[in-house]
Amino acid sequence: MFHVVTIGTWLFVAGAWLTGLADPSLAKIASFWAFAIVLVTTARGCARAFSHRRPSYVQNALIVGAGEVGRLVAAKFRHHPEYGVRVLGFVDANPREAVDDTDALPVLGAPDRLPQIAAALGVDRIVIAFSSERHEATLELIRSLKDLDVQIDLVPRLFEVFGPNVGVHTVEGLPLLGLPPFRLSPSTRLLKRGLDLAVALPALVLLAPGFAVIGALIRLGSPGPVFFRQTRVGAGEHAFRIYKFRTMVADAEARKPAIARLNKHARDGGDPRMFKAPGDPRVTRVGRWLRRLSLDELPQLVNVVKGEMSLVGPRPLILDEDEYVVEWARRRLDLKPGITGLWQVLGRDGIPFEEMVKLDYLYVTECSLLNDVKLMLRTLPALVRPRDAY
Repeated sequence: MFHVVTIGTWLFVAGAWLTGLADPSLAKIASFWAFAIVLVTTARGCARAFSHRRPSYVQNALIVGAGEVGRLVAAKFRHHPEYGVRVLGFVDANPREAVDDTDALPVLGAPDRLPQIAAALGVDRIVIAFSSERHEATLELIRSLKDLDVQIDLVPRLFEVFGPNVGVHTVEGLPLLGLPPFRLSPSTRLLKRGLDLAVALPALVLLAPGFAVIGALIRLGSPGPVFFRQTRVGAGEHAFRIYKFRTMVADAEARKPAIARLNKHARDGGDPRMFKAPGDPRVTRVGRWLRRLSLDELPQLVNVVKGEMSLVGPRPLILDEDEYVVEWARRRLDLKPGITGLWQVLGRDGIPFEEMVKLDYLYVTECSLLNDVKLMLRTLPALVRPRDAY
């Protein structure tokens, strides 16, 4: 919208000057330009919000391939209803056996019947996600779908290393996916640090009265300090002490072994490398409210000012979790950990450990100031999304 309005405004000025039909003042042109950017963007946002609430916005989708990748795609659509995609089922001749309740979607048939299945179910979108079919058969399948009015999405090979900065270029008709260099330039690091200070310092000043109120509520709610400090692993494998508002009883760490049975990741099919206990009895009444609104994270702005953390970055892991991050995944320590990041926006506590590490790697290898701003803007709706406050 910024580009469209800017170009349109200058074309109007040029046309008025060349034809002599109008002679608008610079103040009027500047006012029109500013108001148009704000009002058009706001109007589009309102129209999108209205459209997203209409039943006709939801798309019926099929996933070709009921293997690990296809199940992952289905789970992401299920966890993010704001995308407006309703997965009806899988299409696969040799589907993987269901292992839990997330695999409850039916297998509707083999790929050779996909056009008939899509037409019968009124499908709007088809996702090709690594089926067991031969390469040539998959190509024929995609070409056969061109006769249907459906959106076709392809999950690319090596999708784990593709991020928003990937570029597509061609060599004599052969498309190539280009990855940016796996490094952050000194100028980008400087700008990133400048953005951190420009946001964190004013935020601490403005939030100081709120900090005082929260501190008083914590002290009234349970005995103990206002702040919780814990050792985390930072950039370059340097340990630092993270600041949070205390949301548990003062001796929470000592009580941890006693509630190990509540760890949802230690159950069958879980990941014992992570510790999240629904209904954790150590959490205070005030703490549960702070966690639900993510207000307990605000003191990390002090870590940002001290240079130990960034506003956006990889998830700050405790020492026990960091031991499981090995080889290529340790690239996540090239940058400072962040208050928010891809892990915060895409699922927070619901993301498995392996996927969280991959997201951090993806962020570090494709970091840019623009992506940081986008992630900060996406964090706000993620915070108000309903979730369990573990």
